[in-house]
Amino acid sequence: TIHPRKRASNTFLPTHSSTMRVSSMILALLSSAPAARAFMHSRKVSPLLVAPTSSVAQAATTSTHRRITAVSLPSSSESRLYSVPSTPFDDGKSPFEITTPIYYVNDKPHIGHAYTSLACDVIARYMRHSGRDVFFLSGTDEHGQKVETTAKNAGMDPQSFCDEVSQSFRDLLTLLNVSNDDFIRTTESHHKEAVQHLWKTLLDKGAIYLGSYEGWYSVRDECYYNESELVDGKAPTGAEVEWVKKEDSYFFKLSDYEDKLLEYYESHPDLIAPVSRKNEVVSFVKGGLKDLSISRTTFDWGVPVPGDDDHVMYVWIDALTNYMSALGYPNMEEGSKFDKYWPASLHIVGKDILRFHAVYWPAFLMAAGLPLPKRIFAHGWWTKDGEKISKSLGNVIDPVDLVETYGVDPTRFFLMSEVNFGSDGDFSDEKMIYKINANLSNELGNLNQRIMTLVFKNCDKAVPVEMGEFTDEDKEILAMAASLRERTGKAISTQSIHEYVQHMVSMVWDANKYIDVQAPWVLKKTDTERMNTVLYVLMEVMRHVAILYQPLMPTSSNVILDQLGVPENEREFEHLEKEECKILPGKEVSKPKAVFPRFEVPQPVGA
Repeated sequence: TIHPRKRASNTFLPTHSSTMRVSSMILALLSSAPAARAFMHSRKVSPLLVAPTSSVAQAATTSTHRRITAVSLPSSSESRLYSVPSTPFDDGKSPFEITTPIYYVNDKPHIGHAYTSLACDVIARYMRHSGRDVFFLSGTDEHGQKVETTAKNAGMDPQSFCDEVSQSFRDLLTLLNVSNDDFIRTTESHHKEAVQHLWKTLLDKGAIYLGSYEGWYSVRDECYYNESELVDGKAPTGAEVEWVKKEDSYFFKLSDYEDKLLEYYESHPDLIAPVSRKNEVVSFVKGGLKDLSISRTTFDWGVPVPGDDDHVMYVWIDALTNYMSALGYPNMEEGSKFDKYWPASLHIVGKDILRFHAVYWPAFLMAAGLPLPKRIFAHGWWTKDGEKISKSLGNVIDPVDLVETYGVDPTRFFLMSEVNFGSDGDFSDEKMIYKINANLSNELGNLNQRIMTLVFKNCDKAVPVEMGEFTDEDKEILAMAASLRERTGKAISTQSIHEYVQHMVSMVWDANKYIDVQAPWVLKKTDTERMNTVLYVLMEVMRHVAILYQPLMPTSSNVILDQLGVPENEREFEHLEKEECKILPGKEVSKPKAVFPRFEVPQPVGA
C-alpha cells in the first residue's frame, strides 16, 4: 500500500443516472473490488452504457463448437481503418498537425502546462494509432520584456536563462511520456528568420505601418489592454498593468479585419471551441478592433524588426509564427513539410490566451494570404481545493510531485478524466486517490488480474482452447468491445477527451459485471468448456480495452497487452478487428502481476 501526501474525496464512475452516481461513490469506499461489485450488483444498478440493441448483439458472428486455434468474433468494416470519424473541420484521415501553445519561460512548469501537453498527447497518440500521419509540436516562447526582466533579476543573461528554463519544459514532457515530434524555441535562428519573413510579407501587403503608441500594457500577459477592459485597475486576468508612455511603434491594421473575422467565424462555426469561448471571441470582435502595436523600443530581448534595429517585435507575432516555422516556413513548396501539414488541424490553448489565437493569429494569416488553422480549442483553468492557484497562496501544483507520488499513467488518467475538457477543474489529492483506486486499481487492474490468474491456473498456463458456442451474453459484451473504437473515435475527433475516458471506464465496468455474472471460478467445477469460453471472451474484451487505452496510459496498457500475449506489432487500431490479430487460443501466458497500485486513504485525526 502506498501512502500519499493527503486525503482524497471522489472518483470517476459511470454517470448514467443519479442512482448510478451515488452507488458509485459507495463503490469507491469499499475496501475490495469484488465486495464493491457484489454490492453494486445486489442493488441492481445499470452500467453507464445502455445494453446494445438486439440488432447490435446479433451483429456478432455466432461461432461453432471450438477446439481450434482461431476464433470468429464480430468484425468492423474495413472503411473504419486508418481514420477517425470526420467532422466539419477535419476529414479524419489527412496529415494532422496538433500544437500546444509554446510555453513562456519566465518560471518553471506547473499543472496547467502538464494539462495542455497531456491533452495534445492523448489526441496525437489516438490519431497515430488510427493510422494518421501526425506532427505534434510543443516548445517555449523565450522573448519579451518579462523574460528580460526575470533573467536580470536572476543575475543571468537572457539566453542562458532561457536555456535553463526551456530545458525544464522539455524534461516535463519526457517525464509525462508526451510524444511530441518537435520542440521549438523562439530563440532558434530558423524561427527568427521565419518571423522576419512574415513581417516583410505583411509590410509588403500594406498591413503594417509606423506610428506611435501609449496606453496600458501588462508585462505578465505581454498584452495591451483598453481602458474599458481593466478591472479595478488591473488586467482582466488579474495581472498588473503599466502605462506605456508615447513611443514609436509599428502597428498591424487589425481594424481592417473586424468584418472579415466575423464573416469567417460565421462561415466556419467550428473554428473556435467550446461554444462558450467562441461566443466570447465574437463578442470581443464585435466590440470593435483597434490597430495593434506590434513592436517595442524600450527593451532589446526580441526578434529585430527587419530594416529597423531600434525595434523588436511584439512577442505575440513572434510566438504565434512558431506553428509555421516548425514546418519550415517560409518554404511552402509542394512536398515540403509546410505543404503537408499546414493549415494546422488543431491548436489547443488555455482560455487566457484564446484572444491571441482566435483574433490576432487569424488576422495575421489573412493579411499574409495564408490558410487559417482548422480548429482552435480553449480549455479551462485548474483550482486547488476550491481556491485559485497562485504563488502567494502557496498552493501551486507541481506536476513532477504528482508523478513522483502517483506515477505517470495514473497522473495522466486523473488529469484527463476529472473534468469535461474545456471546463474549469478543481484538483485535490483526495479526488485523485479515489479515482485511481476505483477506476484503475479496483476496476481495470483487478479485472486484468482476475482474468489472467484464472487463465494461468486453470487453462494450463495458456489461452483457453476447448470452447463452446457464444451465448447472447458473450456476443453482447463482444459487440460492445467491437464498437468501442468508433465511440471513442467520435469523442476524440471533437476533443471530448472526458467522453473518451468515460467510454473506456464504462467498458471495463461492463466487463466486471460480465465476469461476476458468469463466475468462471464456479464454472471450473461444473463446466470447464463454458469457463474456457468466458475467459476467452474476457481476454478478447481486454485486448480491445488495452489497445484503446494506449493514448491515455501507454505504459500500463502495454503491460496488460504483454500479459495478454498480444504481439508488439499488433497493437494499432487497425488490428482490433483483424481476424488474425485476435487472441490466439493455446498461446502460453505468464503469471500476471499487478498493474496499478492501490493508494491508502489516510483517516482524519481522531477518526
